[in-house]
Amino acid sequence: MASATITTKGQVTIPKEIRDYLNLDAGSKVDFVIDENGIVKLIPLNIPIQSLSGILHRPGMKSATLEEMEAAIQEGASDWT
Repeated sequence: MASATITTKGQVTIPKEIRDYLNLDAGSKVDFVIDENGIVKLIPLNIPIQSLSGILHRPGMKSATLEEMEAAIQEGASDWT
């Protein structure tokens, strides 16, 4: 298992083993996501968007239809007006 130490500035060097696995180079962008179990995941942003499909899925959650998504967007947008 790879590990790292946090500096006084809150910085971490990602171990080479992990950088190689995620194809990360200097200047690569990453996101941090906290899943439903409280586990923090490091997501490389140099990957195709299609591979992120289902990342926010929770057991028992039903898929939304396009119409439901559009209605939710409209409802959220109306809160801003």
